[in-house]
Amino acid sequence: MEETFSASHHYRTGGTHTIELYLDFACPFSARMWHTVYSQLVPEYRDFGLIFRHQIQPWHPSSLAMHEAALAVARLSPHNFWMFCDALFTRQSEFFDEAVVDLTRTQVYGRLADIAMSVNAVDDRLELLQLLDVQASDTPTNAGNAVTANVKYYVRMGRTKGVHMSPTVFIDGERDDNVSSSWTVEQWASRLNLKH
Repeated sequence: MEETFSASHHYRTGGTHTIELYLDFACPFSARMWHTVYSQLVPEYRDFGLIFRHQIQPWHPSSLAMHEAALAVARLSPHNFWMFCDALFTRQSEFFDEAVVDLTRTQVYGRLADIAMSVNAVDDRLELLQLLDVQASDTPTNAGNAVTANVKYYVRMGRTKGVHMSPTVFIDGERDDNVSSSWTVEQWASRLNLKH
């Protein structure tokens, strides 16, 4: 399964260090870390690898749909995954509890597809929605959708590594609980010993 998403979820490989970010699209602390790392650290420094890991928090009900949409985008357009992630973190408040409390699951998927189209993450809205679609049935099986197995893979990965919260950071394969969502670019650069 890891190979399936290496083209999309590995922003950079190589460098002196590899950062794995376990993030939840509906978590404000994950968004803060994302914007610091992706929007500031990545453009400024080159000597590190960066990997995105899905860390779905059950107390953020919309989180599952957001991560499903990101996984669907990764399957359809791997090169647009990070752009779509950036859009989700930027617009995450549109999926907070109060914003979606009266929407059905299908309506939430529709909003996510609209965001994907607005940033040109996918070419075909319907193709994206087909990956997210759950078919009604007279004999329900709880089978999920086309990306459910991918969600299970990332949930299992996080649990196996002892990840319980977002954001959680691994540097060079080791969990670093000293890293904080409030860290500045300078703190990241110092921790990774990055040079311009």
